[in-house]
Amino acid sequence: MAAPLIVSIPHTLSREEAVRRLREGMHNLPQSNLVAVDPQPWSGDRMAFTVRALGQSVPGSLEVLDQAVRIEVMLPGLLQKLWEPLKTVLLGRTKALLEKK
Repeated sequence: MAAPLIVSIPHTLSREEAVRRLREGMHNLPQSNLVAVDPQPWSGDRMAFTVRALGQSVPGSLEVLDQAVRIEVMLPGLLQKLWEPLKTVLLGRTKALLEKK
């Protein structure tokens, strides 16, 4: 049974700046042998993506809010065990893009 896995990443940027950084940087996500993330085109402050792992593809989304970025992935039971590697990939890249420079 699929369950949503949700993570919220706080940021101190304006929403527009957070979207700009993520738009520029999310298409260069590092891929691993275990998990791959394929970003889709943005729609406003939201980007859908597909996660590929163990021969399965599952949907996810990233939404930029005023003070946080919300990431949601719908993982079936088998792939829920891969949440930690997926979270490492998504959170690491997203946090790096949102850091104040």
